[in-house]
Amino acid sequence: MADRQNRVGSKFGGGGQASSQNAERDRKERLRELALESIDLAKDPYLMRNHLGTYECKLCLTLHTNEGNYLAHTQGRKHQAGLARRAAMEKKSAPILPSAAQSQYKKSAADAAATRVKIGRPGYEVSKSRDADTNQRCLSFELHYPEIADASSTQPRHRFMSAYEQRVDSPPDGRYQYLLIACDPYETVAFRIPNEPIDKRMGRFVTNWDRERKRFTLTLYFLDSDDSARRLQGLENSATSGGLSGMLGGTVIAGVN
Repeated sequence: MADRQNRVGSKFGGGGQASSQNAERDRKERLRELALESIDLAKDPYLMRNHLGTYECKLCLTLHTNEGNYLAHTQGRKHQAGLARRAAMEKKSAPILPSAAQSQYKKSAADAAATRVKIGRPGYEVSKSRDADTNQRCLSFELHYPEIADASSTQPRHRFMSAYEQRVDSPPDGRYQYLLIACDPYETVAFRIPNEPIDKRMGRFVTNWDRERKRFTLTLYFLDSDDSARRLQGLENSATSGGLSGMLGGTVIAGVN
């Protein structure tokens, strides 16, 4: 604390009135002591002690004799303006992130998908035939989904997968591809079919979703070739044991080879 007894122009022990300079000095001293008690300088990223034992502010490039002097500097206009410029620069260069509401929605949707329970495999029938006019080989898949609650808003989806995408049949056989059909809350089923070109012309690749009977039908035709014709002779339906776990959430595979 400052000596209040020996001021110029005051009697000994009288404690005369402090000048404005002394009052300002006392105020800064009190602020320094308070700051030293409440602020941990070890966590300040801009404080650096150099080899001379003095302190430097890396943000403002200023020198300070002690910690108290540096703390007083941090409350000044120059340091605060530097902090504002640095915050504006970091905000400008930061990537655009989704809002909290969008993040919460995505998180809740992901949690709902993760906790959705599969109710089992759908019933299915596979039939093979040839077109009477073109002699093209035909495969027809019919799947039954009796437990779907709202058939008007839910429809099965399908896609083709190469032998090198799946992780069940090992090693992968490039002679085959896989037809996947999925519809919540049922498990996804996959059918192994010959890896040959499929005729995608009008009337050659047909899907139908019967909302009343809750049955999904997919019919496809292969483009005709001599090698494909020989492979059709051994076409059979068989269910592979073990299931296709790890591919689209608990998939079952049936072979049509």
